[in-house]
Amino acid sequence: MTIKLIALDLDGTTLNKSGRLSARTKAALEEAIRGGIHVVIATGRTFSAVPEEVKAIEGIEYILSSNGAEIRNLQKDGVCIYSNYISAEAVETAVAELKKWDFMLEVFVGGIAYTDSAHYELAKQGGLPYRNSQYVVDTRNPVDDIIGFTLEHKDRIENININFDNQSDRMAMREILKKLPDVTLTTSFDHNLEIGGATTSKASALEALGEILGVSKDEIMACGDSPNDGAMMSIAGLPVAVGNAKDEIKAMAAYVTDTNDNDGVAKAVEKFVLEG
Repeated sequence: MTIKLIALDLDGTTLNKSGRLSARTKAALEEAIRGGIHVVIATGRTFSAVPEEVKAIEGIEYILSSNGAEIRNLQKDGVCIYSNYISAEAVETAVAELKKWDFMLEVFVGGIAYTDSAHYELAKQGGLPYRNSQYVVDTRNPVDDIIGFTLEHKDRIENININFDNQSDRMAMREILKKLPDVTLTTSFDHNLEIGGATTSKASALEALGEILGVSKDEIMACGDSPNDGAMMSIAGLPVAVGNAKDEIKAMAAYVTDTNDNDGVAKAVEKFVLEG
């Protein structure tokens, strides 16, 4: 099997538990790029929330963000070359349900993540035990009325992220949101649910990028750890799970590498691309 494109989830996969890119992983990816391999970041994060050390990987071109809502070209100042947003009608329907509750909402638009000011202030005080408070402060922008803001930008919403402080609320809301028309529902952390467009996924965006680059699905290696990685792993010729992945993701994998804290991505790249 010849690999021409490596698609990498970030959190829990390429980044370690501290949210950092290890020297070994960076070196392996840069060597693959020098060998003519396309290395693509495929993340649930917004474009602006992708760490600078990831964007600084020498030769990296594309970032697939917000679970496939956008693809941006780093070599062309981050210009958006593909988009697949939630429809305005679906946003209105989702908001009509979500405004009944007081969960922490995050809305992704224009490559930037926004949240309500009240939860942002709690994060600044370290008062979000179910969430990485510092990550919220570093990557979210506060707005006073998150519902109004969402409706104001309803034509360009990449993703709506709902955060929960307990699993009973999360499971109950999951059943409600599953019934909404023209959206997809996924998750990347145990505390959240993520609403995307009807056909939005890392898989659909990756397929679109493959067509642009002339890379077939059989020539893709996709690495992930969470349910939002499942779709792209299902279309990849070589699906790889890190050792800390959810069991359902490991079950989809052709190969299970080491954990994200033990350079699992680097080891898989070395095995199947650099040495293979």
